[in-house]
Amino acid sequence: MSPLAPGVRPIEILGAFESTYMPRHDLDVAETTGHTRRWRQDLNLLADMGVRRLRYPIRWHRVEEIRDDYDWSDTDEVLGHLHDNGFRPVIDLVHHTSYPGWLDGFADPRFGPAYLRFAEAAARRYPWIEEYTLFNEPFSTLFLCGHEAIWPPYHRGLPSLVAILDNVLPWIGQASRMYKELLPAARHFYIDSCESHTSAGPAGDEITALANDRRFFVADALLGRHLDEDRPFVAEVIRAGGESLLSMEPAHIDVLGLDYYAHCQWHFEAPDAGVVPSPVPRPFHDLIVEYWQRYGLPCMASETNIRGFSSDRASWFKHTLEQAEQAQAAGVPMEGFCWFPSIDSADWDSLLFHCDGNIDPVGVFWLDDRLERRPSSMSRSFALAASGVPARELPAYRFQPPVSDWMKGFLPYMEHWEWQDPPADEAATSGCDTDVHMELRIRDLDAPAPLLVANNPV
Repeated sequence: MSPLAPGVRPIEILGAFESTYMPRHDLDVAETTGHTRRWRQDLNLLADMGVRRLRYPIRWHRVEEIRDDYDWSDTDEVLGHLHDNGFRPVIDLVHHTSYPGWLDGFADPRFGPAYLRFAEAAARRYPWIEEYTLFNEPFSTLFLCGHEAIWPPYHRGLPSLVAILDNVLPWIGQASRMYKELLPAARHFYIDSCESHTSAGPAGDEITALANDRRFFVADALLGRHLDEDRPFVAEVIRAGGESLLSMEPAHIDVLGLDYYAHCQWHFEAPDAGVVPSPVPRPFHDLIVEYWQRYGLPCMASETNIRGFSSDRASWFKHTLEQAEQAQAAGVPMEGFCWFPSIDSADWDSLLFHCDGNIDPVGVFWLDDRLERRPSSMSRSFALAASGVPARELPAYRFQPPVSDWMKGFLPYMEHWEWQDPPADEAATSGCDTDVHMELRIRDLDAPAPLLVANNPV
């Protein structure tokens, strides 16, 4: 193993498990991938690679299936196992649409009080928690729910988004202050998408400026920072009646989690036309430095993956870890690197609108058609990194179609690599279609109208 430069510590590698709830199907991804039945096996896979820190959900939608009636039995078993076996979970209280089915989503006026009661109950029940996420990706989640009508309650447009933000963000802030009192030694990991956008020409300049401003708004509002009224998106929020969002009591945040995917960088040709992945993406390490300089908070690369063959994932892992290491070398305090998730996910090919058990080839371990967990070049690279091997020592496998097409803009940041062919004995994940360009669009709806944003391979 080649060591890092003197005085530079390896970035800690984290595991993670997907659990997003699909209210219209009353199922979550932890159930469709078999994690709820095989969680001991899945945790052992991490432990065998030396990974003891992980992002892990408390599944509110199962804890409080009946209003005001908390059933902690399943959560007690898993969290007790984590606690007793030396794992260090970053507990996740709300992951995307993971709220109880009796709520009408994030527009329901009952959401805030119910969320705060649940958050308090979780903190009192598990006082040993050291790290937590109160609400995963609030900007991305609420944007898809309240502006793009992709997730329930399927609202569209800026006034709807502002109303949902006003119904949710003050409660996140209140929960953060409450946790600072209940768990004073624990740390709040605020996690959201790490974005940057470019314009293809004058027709795309206005939407690019708006999107580059919008990406910071939720964190800025929660922290009470940078809320200048002449900012393009802030001005739009004010016109939509969101003045109260500019004067919330500041939230408490300890670590900034940056969720980064190839689709986090859009190249806008016009207000309603974007190319993704961008053909001219900025390097991830530049984005990390930018967020760190804006907020002055330690950072974590809190999510990434790519939909593709195991060898494609291994190469994207090498790239994003290398970029995180470069950010650390530039002075950013890096709190960890999390590939999300540790096993393949399911049904993201329809953005969870359908629940067909379609396996998404994105995990450290891939799932076969019986949901058996399978090792690969990706899991081998992950284990090496977990043992302290720097990104430069990980293998670089040539990308295969369609990922090779998606990666064209990123290749200049990989030109120093020594490439090798993918393992000859490694086939595509059984039952999975790697050639899916998942879109921010729901097709064949039986409810809302067509929902187009742009092509979005995930």
